[in-house]
Amino acid sequence: MQIEIRGAEKLSFRERQVVTLKEMGYKNESIAQRLNISVSTVTTLFNRARNKGYQVVIVIPGSAMGLFGVEDEEG
Repeated sequence: MQIEIRGAEKLSFRERQVVTLKEMGYKNESIAQRLNISVSTVTTLFNRARNKGYQVVIVIPGSAMGLFGVEDEEG
């Protein structure tokens, strides 16, 4: 599985970090610890990023969903 953040060019580097971790399911406390910032900063960065508008696209191969065999995707 891959995620793509459309509109990432509108976001600061730190906003991109926070958005990526949030969209991967990390909690604010974990993100704050990982990035060595406060929980309130995580919240602020995420809210700013949402206001700038971005979209997350999840790319999942059909074989991972049981829709196609590997040979179907290659051909």
